[in-house]
Amino acid sequence: MAKGSEVYAALFLLVLLRCKFLAFAILNPLDFLALQSIRKSLDDLPGSNFFASWDFTSDPCNFAGVYCESDRVIALNLGDPRAGSPGLTGRIDPAIGKLSTLAEFSIVPGRIIGSLPQSISQLKGLRFLAMSRNFISGAIPATFGDLRNLKTLDLSYNQLTGEIPRSVGTLPGLSNVILCHNLLSGSVPPFLSQTLTRLDLKHNALSGPLAPHSLSDSLQYLSLSWNRLSGPVDQLLTQLDQLNYLDLSVNQFTGPIPGRIFSFPITDLQLQRNSFTGSVQPANQVTITTVDLSYNRLWGQISPMLSTVQNLYLNNNRFTGQVPGSFVDRILDAGIQLLYLQHNYLTGISINPTAEIPLSSSLCLQYNCMVPPVQTPCPLKAGKQKTRPTSQCNELKG
Repeated sequence: MAKGSEVYAALFLLVLLRCKFLAFAILNPLDFLALQSIRKSLDDLPGSNFFASWDFTSDPCNFAGVYCESDRVIALNLGDPRAGSPGLTGRIDPAIGKLSTLAEFSIVPGRIIGSLPQSISQLKGLRFLAMSRNFISGAIPATFGDLRNLKTLDLSYNQLTGEIPRSVGTLPGLSNVILCHNLLSGSVPPFLSQTLTRLDLKHNALSGPLAPHSLSDSLQYLSLSWNRLSGPVDQLLTQLDQLNYLDLSVNQFTGPIPGRIFSFPITDLQLQRNSFTGSVQPANQVTITTVDLSYNRLWGQISPMLSTVQNLYLNNNRFTGQVPGSFVDRILDAGIQLLYLQHNYLTGISINPTAEIPLSSSLCLQYNCMVPPVQTPCPLKAGKQKTRPTSQCNELKG
């Protein structure tokens, strides 16, 4: 009887050991080895303990940031995602390309250095790739064009150089492309995905013109500010009628601003500090909350259709004539919060000198071809001169 008990005990122990082995060895061996390599190339920054759970004597599918389906890793989110967490340091190991079923790969802000491994291009099922606010350098691999299932690409706030590969712009399912705050140069390639809603390339060194049909008409958010882009954009912009945010500021764009864009569902329109020319003629009353057209070369009379804008920057242009009365009514009723008209060639505004501008409103009229009938505080950049020299005003008339 004792021998029988010993046999049962031995069998029970064997079953336990086998179950334990299966629990620890459930992950595909290629994925297991890839995770080991990735771990060796990365560390927690001081104050982070993200890798505390990465004990390879246990099941990797229970590691922080590792998500499995069956015996494969399908998502890898490296670093503590909570705001203010220190993040990680090190490099991205090329072994990332061995996680062949990976659909999502992200790294929280930290001090990741080095280049983007070419092997990421082997992840044919990858849909989400994000590693913003690190110190990743080098070029975006042209082979990223092989990621045909990619929907979101966020490499913002890094030190990437070189051109944006044209192959990336051809990805058919892209929804979000966020490459802002890098050192990217060259032209903006066509982005024609019919699912693309967000394109953010601001704060780079991109240059050259934008072709009339180079961006998808599905775009809702477009930011190209703080680059060196040039040429006209009127034909391109008239097609992007789904936009709710547009920022082309601080570039070298030229040509007219199409009146049609003022009827788009935009809440914030930033076109300042370019070389746009011509008159500004919206077809209907403008419902955009903020419109900034300052520091351009726009001319003609100010359209009364702009008087429904809450924050309107028209300063530092070549606008002429009288300020429409609808602007006066709106600012006295506190319907306009900010109206900057300084540094133009305006000749008058019908407002009572004793009128009280609401405290919630700001109006600046100085350095025009008139004496401002009301004294209102202006920004320091407007200077101290109240009126434009008569010689300049006569020169414009001539």
